[in-house]
Amino acid sequence: MQLSDKDFPIDLPIIMEDRLFLYPFMISPLFLHDEKDMKSVSSALEDNSLVVILTSTENSNGEREINSCYDVGVVGSIIRKVSLPDNRIKILFQGISKVKLHHIVDEEGMIGNFQLLESVQMNIKEIYALLIILKEKVKILSRLAGIIPPDLLKVISENSDPDRTIDLIASSMQLNREESYALFKIESLEDRMLLLIEYLIKDIESFKLQREIRGKVDSKINGINKEYFLKEQLKQIEKELGLDKKENINEEFEELKARFEKLKKSIPDEAKKEIEKQLKKFAKMHPESSEASMVQSYLDSVLDIPYGKISTNPPDIKEVKRQLDTDHYSLKNAKERITEYFAVKKLMSLRGLKDKDKQGVILCFIGPPGVGKTSLANSIATALKRKLVRIALGGIDDVNELRGHRRTYIGAMPGRIVQGLIEAKEMDPVVVLDEIDKVGKSHRGDPTSVLLEILDPEQNSNFRDLFLNFHIDLSRAIFIATANEISQIPAPLRDRMEFIDINSYTPSEKFQIANKYLIPQEVKKHGLKRGEINITKGALEKIISNYTREAGVRNLRREIAKITRKVAYQILENSVAKISITLKNISKFLEKEIFEAEEIGKENLLGVVNGLAWTRVGGDVLKVEVIKLKGKGAMTITGSLGEVMKESAKIAHSVVQMKIENLKIEKREIYDLHIHVPEGATPKDGPSAGITMAVAIFSTLSGRKVKNFVAMTGELTLTGKVLPIGGLKEKLIAAYKSKIKTVIVPYKNFQKDLDDIPAEVLDALEVVGVQNIEEVLKIALD
Repeated sequence: MQLSDKDFPIDLPIIMEDRLFLYPFMISPLFLHDEKDMKSVSSALEDNSLVVILTSTENSNGEREINSCYDVGVVGSIIRKVSLPDNRIKILFQGISKVKLHHIVDEEGMIGNFQLLESVQMNIKEIYALLIILKEKVKILSRLAGIIPPDLLKVISENSDPDRTIDLIASSMQLNREESYALFKIESLEDRMLLLIEYLIKDIESFKLQREIRGKVDSKINGINKEYFLKEQLKQIEKELGLDKKENINEEFEELKARFEKLKKSIPDEAKKEIEKQLKKFAKMHPESSEASMVQSYLDSVLDIPYGKISTNPPDIKEVKRQLDTDHYSLKNAKERITEYFAVKKLMSLRGLKDKDKQGVILCFIGPPGVGKTSLANSIATALKRKLVRIALGGIDDVNELRGHRRTYIGAMPGRIVQGLIEAKEMDPVVVLDEIDKVGKSHRGDPTSVLLEILDPEQNSNFRDLFLNFHIDLSRAIFIATANEISQIPAPLRDRMEFIDINSYTPSEKFQIANKYLIPQEVKKHGLKRGEINITKGALEKIISNYTREAGVRNLRREIAKITRKVAYQILENSVAKISITLKNISKFLEKEIFEAEEIGKENLLGVVNGLAWTRVGGDVLKVEVIKLKGKGAMTITGSLGEVMKESAKIAHSVVQMKIENLKIEKREIYDLHIHVPEGATPKDGPSAGITMAVAIFSTLSGRKVKNFVAMTGELTLTGKVLPIGGLKEKLIAAYKSKIKTVIVPYKNFQKDLDDIPAEVLDALEVVGVQNIEEVLKIALD
């Protein structure tokens, strides 16, 4: 297809090319991702029209505007369009003629008005003379550099069209965009040829110089690797250009050396030696080498460590206690232990004990989500006026995340511990190792092995980060770990920590926390004033019982936040001064109730017993149901029960069978038993439902009903003994919420665990300790 002056001027869609200039004879694949370019393609295909490729300028900085393009380009047609899976398209473009942008028609739609750009011939003899010179220079360049393929060289030699020859040569040379543009826009054919000859001569001289430099270097590099060859070549190039007089100390070195001199007194000797070694190494390096940037990055990181910056004042015990009481309601045992911990530290400091004698225990807060483990650490940092460094350990399975990467790797950096010290800008911050029970393990190492060193007071004064390559003292930092389940922490790691249990909150504790902390915080966060919103006692109690079910108060905060958002909206929309949330209108502020309190039934039932269970979000009341069917004595167990719980059911069945035989209860028929624990989609396991299942089975077979206000928990042995269980506090709180009156627990739990139970729970419940199944049956059956 040929275009002539008759076809111009013409309005055409524009596609931007970021890399190079295209020429009329070229068929080129283009990959497009910009929305404007893709619209131009669609427009051209729909209208069956041509499209113009304009090249963006070197200083366009990625802008997709017509003004950021050169004003000359090539017009052509789209032969093919292919959609790619990464939201890009590929087009095959065939150039036809060179064009020049006359003016912009639609900048947003990328449409411009173009005129044909044709070469003007003045002297035909001079043109053909220049063409001969041009071809000779191309042959010389091809022999020197080999950048022009033989097939293309043959086409150039045989071509008699000067314009086409210039375009062929220019497309094969390594011209930058400004050089290509200067050659592209010239209309005079003689001037174009002269400029291209100038480019060719420049490249020929450059390649000749490179060949000469290689000759000079070859005698020096026998047996030396490629990297050394490139360095020597670079030196010879600098010598030819007069740049070989490089200063021994550049600006970066001066800055790093000044920082080192400033910190020198507080840097330990081992670290000092390593830093001085790397500084000397850096001074001798070429600034363009990859190793220089790696050494500079290392020195930057090492000199950012806050050597010697520590808190000089001993802990203020009254301030710690005041801050804990201000930020947290309840948690009496946890607060007392934290206060004692810092009291010991202060006493040792006041008595002038040496650093090695000050090393103490590492605290670990254990409890369900949302009970305030991390916020306790925040309060400690605030009271001590130290920075808080939080390191989330959940899911970490690479030992180098904590210990740092060796500098042999690309992108190496210090471990999270050292990064935390750099961020805190002090050597004794409060470091929270969050979710320490969720550390992973893979082929990249076991991070718990590093934690053993970090958390051991005997070792952490000489912690070695692989990136630093010297020891660093972590003994002044206060390490506090948090976890949800102690059983998930490896035994050697447990041995290095002291655990402080932070258990579930009771409904009354949640009520006080909401009133004193959550509501004021959310009111402030949402731009409200305290007098503009009022949540009544009944409404708040309903939110706690019917809209959340958790050990902590995280979801309770979310529900209060929902209410404050709606209140803020109504104040703006309806111009009201105050809004009250009551039991009557709470449904307008929150969605339908999510939970219903499992209150006890009104009647005593046959084979239905209230059991108590521990979950990750607190305690729960689970009913165990048993029915009998005529059969051969088989037993069916349903309710998504685990292996341990199924074994408990079998033990309970055997104990009850033996008990019935001993009591000589009349058995006229043999029955099959079906044991079921409702909420079958929820997995359940553990041995603590043993006595609950035994009572349900005994009730069904004996025909005696179970008291509806009694709940129980305890493991059962084949001899009928009741063994102790865990999670008693959460279980009793669940019984209290469900308005149970009497709770049967193992006698050992009754002896040692009731001191940890909130007083309001013990006041509302009658807790009975039992040692065998006979005592359980006596209390539970009607």
